[in-house]
Amino acid sequence: MANLLRRSAALLLSTLALAASAATPPAQVATQLLDHLQAGDGAAAVAMFTPEMASAAPAPGLLALWRSFGEPRGRGAAEVISTSERPDVVTQPLQFAAGTVAATVVVDAQGRIAGLFFKPAEPAAPPVPADARYREVPLDIVTAGGPLPGLLARPHGGTAPLRAVVLVHGSGPQDRDETIGANRPFLDVARGLAAHGIAVLRYDKRTRVRPQAFSGDAYTMDDETTHDAVAAVATLAAQAGIDPRHVYVMGHSQGGMLAPRIARQSGKVAGLVLWAAPARSLLTLLPEQNRYLLGLDGRITPDEQAFLDTLDRQIAAARSDAPVAPADLPLRQPASYWRAFDAIDPVADARASPLPMLLLQGGRDFQVTETDWQLWQRGLSGRRNASFQHYPALNHLGIAGDGPGSLQEYSQPGHVLPALIDDVAAWIGAQP
Repeated sequence: MANLLRRSAALLLSTLALAASAATPPAQVATQLLDHLQAGDGAAAVAMFTPEMASAAPAPGLLALWRSFGEPRGRGAAEVISTSERPDVVTQPLQFAAGTVAATVVVDAQGRIAGLFFKPAEPAAPPVPADARYREVPLDIVTAGGPLPGLLARPHGGTAPLRAVVLVHGSGPQDRDETIGANRPFLDVARGLAAHGIAVLRYDKRTRVRPQAFSGDAYTMDDETTHDAVAAVATLAAQAGIDPRHVYVMGHSQGGMLAPRIARQSGKVAGLVLWAAPARSLLTLLPEQNRYLLGLDGRITPDEQAFLDTLDRQIAAARSDAPVAPADLPLRQPASYWRAFDAIDPVADARASPLPMLLLQGGRDFQVTETDWQLWQRGLSGRRNASFQHYPALNHLGIAGDGPGSLQEYSQPGHVLPALIDDVAAWIGAQP
């Protein structure tokens, strides 16, 4: 699922390139930028950009992202990692009223900021409970582009061979737990299903562990997601004690959108769980998400409208046939990426699949909305092997809450609703 400024609103990511004095220490460069943002001085922040990035990341979008974190409360100590082979990387925790955000600033050899990355700070993953009816063992996904580290939650005992699930991430450089702030939805789902006697494989996404694979201008969602998910299914099906006839794909957000495509390419998938899956193009959802978030305070400022207008122009360029540089496209993704994604019809792909499907949707999801849910229901009406579960209180992460959904909510710790996990376990167990 496309996000607000990088790849998912849930992820709170932004990749920008900026410029600074080569004589200034990296930590000081990062401090200067953060000072400008905290003062609301978008012009000063943009003045640090290289010309190419100034056109790709205008001040309104940058300030909108910063303001979405809430009131600043302080900063932790900066850590600088320097090597001879890559730019310096400055990481620093930032305290806001709604929670802690981790800022990563990349400073190149000329003293220019080559990247800016925001995400909720990640606490350590909790250990497996001592009385758990499962264990977690490392299991790498074997791919043509190199292994991806993974973790298999394997139930103790139970009826062998075990039914099993591969979890497929939403957009962005996700880890195996799909960590967002203090929330780890894939960890919740994996351990919850394992407690029901179902084995679950989750893994780090290629964009997280091998980002260098996406430095060119000719990749698509298959390079990002599909091929690795197919490899994960094959890896899981080959494990001792796993029933290769009962390997399921549970895709979240973008992963759910691509689940029928993954199953078609794999040929080894028994069924699909589409969790908060968009039924429409990402290029359609992206402006919707931004307008929703920017309008939560009841108004759209002129600067915010300028940002939205720029986004609309970038989307129009992505949908054209004309050659266009990534800097002039949404989220700086190449034309190959957007045009391949825009050609996908998720509902048609699902209709074309003979596999049983379970669709899950939260009523407070502002990323994948009621419009998508209605399209799924209409598109799969009459399918006896399609089941639907709607949870009015859940957000995009499957966590219950009140009121309109927001980015700040993702920074608050929570857990995937146990009833959702129970429903998935019951559905898998009921498959013949």
